[in-house]
Amino acid sequence: MNVTPQSMHFAAALPLQSGASIRAYELSFETYGTLNADKSNAVLVCHALNASHHVAGTYAGQDKSEGWWHNMIGPGKALDTEQFFVIGVNNLGSCFGSTGPMHTHPDTGRVYGADFPVVTVEDWVNAQARLLDGLGIKTLAAVMGGSLGGMQALSWALQYPERVRHAVVIASAPNLTAENIAFNEVARRAIQTDPDFHGGNFYAQGTVPKRGLRIARMIGHITYLSDDVMNEKFGRQLIASSQSEQDRNFFYSTLEAEFQIESYLRYQGDKFAEYFDANTYLLITRALDYFDPARRFNGNLSLALARATSKFLLVSFTTDWRFAPKRSREIVKALLDNKRDVSYAEINAPHGHDAFLLDDARYMGVIRSYFNNVVNPSGEAA
Repeated sequence: MNVTPQSMHFAAALPLQSGASIRAYELSFETYGTLNADKSNAVLVCHALNASHHVAGTYAGQDKSEGWWHNMIGPGKALDTEQFFVIGVNNLGSCFGSTGPMHTHPDTGRVYGADFPVVTVEDWVNAQARLLDGLGIKTLAAVMGGSLGGMQALSWALQYPERVRHAVVIASAPNLTAENIAFNEVARRAIQTDPDFHGGNFYAQGTVPKRGLRIARMIGHITYLSDDVMNEKFGRQLIASSQSEQDRNFFYSTLEAEFQIESYLRYQGDKFAEYFDANTYLLITRALDYFDPARRFNGNLSLALARATSKFLLVSFTTDWRFAPKRSREIVKALLDNKRDVSYAEINAPHGHDAFLLDDARYMGVIRSYFNNVVNPSGEAA
């Protein structure tokens, strides 16, 4: 399934939660499948921290260009593009095509850099709603996402309840725990204290804070994996473990990577620093921190979710300690308190938070079954 990125321009200002606004911005997006005659089969897929609008399919002439949820979305897959019209959109502030810190401010003619406004999950949902308006789609058959994408799916059900029939929230939470905020803050400080960061205006200096980005990615990657997966994949294996200790040059160094897990994390950090924008990382992790729909209700999630009218599917994974199953159960309970239609699956999977991106027959089966029920026997989206 070959796909082509698209872009939509928005001249009118978008008011933001912070009180600021942004105008003359672009949103990059991709679509998969065919929109039916009454435009009732659209499914919006929201991305997580370091992903993009390239959700599924491949780019013609490019090797290894599969979308980040290519295993989930496509003809005959769990989210079947022969039945649904799927939309992937890149959020404001990202670095994969939509307007972000690397782009030019329309009022100053200079790169936004550190002056790009703070954005929230709610802001992203409002921007996505404008995109759907531009596509002529009034109601979504479903909105779906994992991790930060799941927060957006939940927020869609609260901000635009009349426009969402089903919300699929995977490996997510109603807000971040203090521990999660702490991980994000350490990662941000790694970037902000990099000498090449220049207060967020490193573009003008011709530098990139790669050291900070590497550390931020290493910290994040540790939290995405389970202890079992790291032990199984790497254990305490040394890089040259095939050699005997007598034949190997032991450094006992504080600088060199000697364990395979060290080498793996450094590789992930190096790769990330080559393609991700530092200011984008700060913006998106802040959006994660700020998300808390119950805040306006004195922490009462049941009251916060009373506005939702859609049907829900929530999925969690047993070894996901960053977005633990108990956080999904909090959402389930709050929805049941409001007598909403909720399905919940807790998958016993060893992969940690990254499980929502991987192939697991039970997980894919749950998603496939749910979307089969979204379409009624006449073939129309229910």
